[in-house]
Amino acid sequence: MREAGRILRSCHEQIEKWLAPGVTTGDIDERVEAFLAERGATPEQKGYRGYPYATCASVNEVVCHGFPDDRKLAQGDVVTIDMVVNKDGWLADSAWTYGIGEQRRSISKLMHRTERALHKAIAQAVPGNTLGDIGNAIERTARLYRYGIVKPLIGHGIGQYIHEPPNVLPYGKRRTGMMLTEGMVITI
Repeated sequence: MREAGRILRSCHEQIEKWLAPGVTTGDIDERVEAFLAERGATPEQKGYRGYPYATCASVNEVVCHGFPDDRKLAQGDVVTIDMVVNKDGWLADSAWTYGIGEQRRSISKLMHRTERALHKAIAQAVPGNTLGDIGNAIERTARLYRYGIVKPLIGHGIGQYIHEPPNVLPYGKRRTGMMLTEGMVITI
């Protein structure tokens, strides 16, 4: 699983270099699949429930799970690339959001603040805390900035399957829900 995670991180770092005005998310999807193949890995979501792509690519107002396409990215666009890497039967899942060139101040703030919410949630992901502690960290940070939460979009356990228990909600009450234990692997 660690190796799948290393490949995933390396791929996202490469995507950051590939993204530029004029590039399409379809181009990125093809490059990702080749990148993974060169490392003996595969895109787990390709073929999952009939999904035809190696990545999900969400541009601007598309919140999550957009399809890669041939629309050229432009200066100021925001794109989230979400992928699941399979290396030797073990999975790693991550979505990174990238700004194409200079961003409006409001978009830069949004990206920074949502990343802050993620880091606050990660800080709660320790043995002895609960799933509610993670969700509460996200919710409190969102409220601080007067942002909403897309409640149907949740994290989950991951290992040898894309979606494993438990569900990890982006909201919650502290000290409620499943207790986190050593060895659990979740997406937030």
